[in-house]
Amino acid sequence: MVRNIKKGRNGTVLIAASRGGVLQYDGKWFTNLTSKIGPRRFWDVLEDRRGILWFSSTDSGVYRYNGKTFQHFTVKEGLANNAVMSICEDKTGIIWFGTGGGVSRYDGESFRNFTTRDGLSNNSINTIVEDKTGKLWFGTRGEACFYDGKTFTVLKNKDGKAFNNVWGITEDRKGNIWFGASIINDKKGDTVFVSNGLWRYDGSNFIKVAQRGVSAIIEDRNGNIWTTGSSNPNGVGAWEFLRYDQKSLYREKPGITKIISINKMLCGILEAKDGHIWFGSLNGVYRYDGKIIKDFKSAAGQQ
Repeated sequence: MVRNIKKGRNGTVLIAASRGGVLQYDGKWFTNLTSKIGPRRFWDVLEDRRGILWFSSTDSGVYRYNGKTFQHFTVKEGLANNAVMSICEDKTGIIWFGTGGGVSRYDGESFRNFTTRDGLSNNSINTIVEDKTGKLWFGTRGEACFYDGKTFTVLKNKDGKAFNNVWGITEDRKGNIWFGASIINDKKGDTVFVSNGLWRYDGSNFIKVAQRGVSAIIEDRNGNIWTTGSSNPNGVGAWEFLRYDQKSLYREKPGITKIISINKMLCGILEAKDGHIWFGSLNGVYRYDGKIIKDFKSAAGQQ
């Protein structure tokens, strides 16, 4: 299961595989960067501005790798929780971790943790994104919120409803924040959270773009928006890899190109240095060059 894909330095692609380790692809070969650590449930990866690699896991905290040695961070070192789903480096070089027990801020020497006691909307974090103004946006298992350096603010649409279970967030070139929320059902099967679908926030208004579940979102160099997610907002049925075309992106009904639809979960997305779009799934990683989807397993697997 490839949960997240990130851009490394010098055009490399970094792949966080839940059961396969963290891999680096140099255009020809895959290298397992975490083979010395052993099996972990890796979830996210980041190469920071200094070239330091960070690996997050949902069962054993965070690993820092300088190319030679590993440093391990857990709750013993100050991390809020050992289940870490997201890593983000802000404009000042601070590393932020979204965990199952709040948000951890690491300044290179120590951790500072934020929880619901500090105003965070929910302690279970799915994703973290920093916008151009320096605000940090948090998708959580509860309500989505942003942090301006002093205060956490919950996102609510014009009906006063919060956006729950947000997994994908990105900022487009115009400064709009795009995010995707999915329905959560309780144990009886009743819908608990209803602000599902793909949304765009222009700083004042929330615009519902599509009634689809969303797992990940990016904007490419041409201004197109790419998403992975279930065709049904409740996650049942086929999952789709879609492109929302830039020319009609801000119309009431933007043009949508369906790249692939399969009966398996689709996850993180990356535009690589060469412009190819990568996306993860329960069944490995794929690369789309505009014509062909390659699965890296066999020639028979190419579409």
